[in-house]
Amino acid sequence: MRENVQKNRRFRGTPRGFHWAVMPILFLVVWEMAAIAINNQFILPRLGSVAVVLATPFSPILGSGSLVDNAIDSLQRVVVGFAVGAALAVPLGVAMGRWSTVDRLVDPLIQVFRPIPPLAWVPLALAWFKIGLASMVFIIALGSFFPVLLNTLDGVRSVKRTWIEAAMTLGATERQVLTKVILPGALPTIWTGMRVGFGIAWMCVVAAEMMPGTNSGLGYLILYAYNFSQVQVIIAGMIVIGLIGLGIDTGLRRFEERKFRWRELER
Repeated sequence: MRENVQKNRRFRGTPRGFHWAVMPILFLVVWEMAAIAINNQFILPRLGSVAVVLATPFSPILGSGSLVDNAIDSLQRVVVGFAVGAALAVPLGVAMGRWSTVDRLVDPLIQVFRPIPPLAWVPLALAWFKIGLASMVFIIALGSFFPVLLNTLDGVRSVKRTWIEAAMTLGATERQVLTKVILPGALPTIWTGMRVGFGIAWMCVVAAEMMPGTNSGLGYLILYAYNFSQVQVIIAGMIVIGLIGLGIDTGLRRFEERKFRWRELER
């Protein structure tokens, strides 16, 4: 069996990492060719000009801080906003999944508010919390709230009924059923929701930092660079956003694969 696998790998002919690199390389080649053809740095800058910005991540840009400084500010905001959203979503999702009365009361509101995009709340956020950190945290928390809530609800409902009945038969209290059976059983699905929620929170923080009165963050840097027609800075900021998001999601996914491997065995 192992020999057959090794033979198949040999006959594939290309290293494993090569396939992963094909599309990025092709994208960069097309980008450079298009930039040369357009010949207008205010529409599409050359790769070299973007690389110069990325190669100096600690240097101030247009007097608005460096890429690293702005990235740190964005990460701090997204962590706070995500923590608020998850802290509200997980208990509510557990309650809705465990008690049908709570589900019937809350679900209509959830279904009404869930389709509203977080950016639609920006005017209200400014009216309620004024300009500053609180309004940004509100937008970020709102963006992460619903993915975490829905996955928590699904995770609680997916816990096997036989596990709950067995615990109750052995004399477990409602609190023990929640903490020893339901939450551990639902944790893999909750974690998936937190992965999705953090990704949406990361997108929301960029938009929230474009609100009036903000003076730092990657979203602010992108908008600030636009005012000076510095497209290479805009693209560099977008690349940093994508790389940070990819790194965070990869870390969360690796943790999920390592800690919740038992779920795959159960299936």
